Amino acid sequence: MAEEPVFNRIAVLRADRGVSRRDLAAALGVHYQTVGYLERGEYSPSLHLALRIAEFFEVPVEVVFSLKPFPKLGSTL
Repeated sequence: MAEEPVFNRIAVLRADRGVSRRDLAAALGVHYQTVGYLERGEYSPSLHLALRIAEFFEVPVEVVFSLKPFPKLGSTL
């Protein structure tokens, strides 16, 4: 069975807060390329990493990650 994709808003949250991939990676203790893999959906984080990312952005984990694609930002207005 193929692994179900995990969608995320890491890039949106980073841009909103002016945080670079390198800065986020340093705060999380991961390589900056890992942040890129996460943003592109090429890598699904462990539960521990997902919770740390949510904690970094001070939002619930459901704001960052979903099993369904997030709606486009303009479509909810």
